[in-house]
Amino acid sequence: MTVLLQIGRRPPEPAEGGRAAPAAGPPAACAEAKVFRSAQGAHLFVADGSRVYDLPEPVAARVERWTATPDASLPDLARELDLPLWSRPRIDGTPAEPPPLASLSLNVMQACNLSCGHCYADEGRFGGSARSMPRHTAHAAVDRLLAEAAPGADVVVGFMGGEPLLARDLVHDVVGYATRAGAAAGHPVRFSLTTNLTTVRPQDARLFAAHPFTVTVSLDGDRAGHDALRRAPGGASAYDRLRAGLEVLARHGRPRHLSARVSVTPHTGRLPDVLEHGIGLGFDEVGFAAVVSAPDPAYEITTRTFDGFLEQMVECGERALAELSAGRSYPFGNFLTAMQQLHRGTHRPYPCGAGAGYLSASAEGGLYACHRLVDDPAFAMGSVADGPDPQARRRHLAAGHVDRAEPCRSCWARYLCGGGCYHEVSRRGRPGCDYIRGWLAFCLRAYVELSQAAPEFFLPPPEPAATTAGATGLA
Repeated sequence: MTVLLQIGRRPPEPAEGGRAAPAAGPPAACAEAKVFRSAQGAHLFVADGSRVYDLPEPVAARVERWTATPDASLPDLARELDLPLWSRPRIDGTPAEPPPLASLSLNVMQACNLSCGHCYADEGRFGGSARSMPRHTAHAAVDRLLAEAAPGADVVVGFMGGEPLLARDLVHDVVGYATRAGAAAGHPVRFSLTTNLTTVRPQDARLFAAHPFTVTVSLDGDRAGHDALRRAPGGASAYDRLRAGLEVLARHGRPRHLSARVSVTPHTGRLPDVLEHGIGLGFDEVGFAAVVSAPDPAYEITTRTFDGFLEQMVECGERALAELSAGRSYPFGNFLTAMQQLHRGTHRPYPCGAGAGYLSASAEGGLYACHRLVDDPAFAMGSVADGPDPQARRRHLAAGHVDRAEPCRSCWARYLCGGGCYHEVSRRGRPGCDYIRGWLAFCLRAYVELSQAAPEFFLPPPEPAATTAGATGLA
């Protein structure tokens, strides 16, 4: 029987933790393989290495029956299909060792100028009082990142809150300090900032344009939709202020990448309309994230409402698939990320780099697994002064390995999902598993169809032209 390898034209990415090991007991078939169909025919997805094979339909039907058998295993399938599906697993249950730091976010202002009921950060206070990061703590945090990074590696300094531009003088100061210190230590430094964009000034725009910045803007729809979720002081329109901020960026300097992040609640409008609105505002990328944990449960997406969320996400994905297949741009961030990760054969036993290559510093200089877990003692990872706590990071990576979690270890999508956001899982569990599987099943089909319709989409971007301009970092 002939099959065509679809994913794996490039070698799969190394797993982010969980090293390959001699073959252990055979995994359950339903957790290791899934049959799906596209306009091109039937296909087999193998979780180990995120590989996709074309299958003749009669074989696909037989494999579907096989995966439903409780005692079936991947080695059995490999022998039946005469395919190299099983040799040594790329990921086993071995936790990752804490890697060198690559990214550190600074909670420079644990306060905000807006009041949003769905904000996981409690307006940046994380259950405490409003406060800002002292300059000496911010500099020490940069020094700690450079000291803990791998030799010569690029590093990312992020600015979070609350609203980080309420501490604009500190942001500007840290960018200059980190750029100089990084150059002296042999580390190119990039920057990220998440903002509601209501207070941006021309000098901020010039800073973003002069340095390698990624700026993410919180957007919740058109004027009515955005203002319904984001309350500004005195009854002013947060949306109008956001639009004014976009004008400031257009006139005075645009960051290298400007994205919009939509926090989806039961009160959010139709996602296709919100997506089109965000694209129309000129963002380089627009993406959605369901609000699973919020101070007010009325803003949370529940197991029941995930069905409607999936339906609208797939509608957005179908639009993206049609536009990209026709050779046109369509910056739907969730879809673009999924396509590129599937093409690379991404597979990982963790949902993100939190507690591994990424940490977040509180205003007082404590280190935590990520910016959503600031001031949570369960996710404390050391301090700026003393450095990351290797034992705390090891415990976190051991507990977070997806093959050690239930029901994750029996799910075919686990190495694409990684087990779910640590913050959300610690507060709400995993109410969105069916949604995640549904979205990824759609993305698998879309990947095969896009690969056939527009293979040039997956070509690497051209190398930038040589320039004599000052090198300030990477895009």
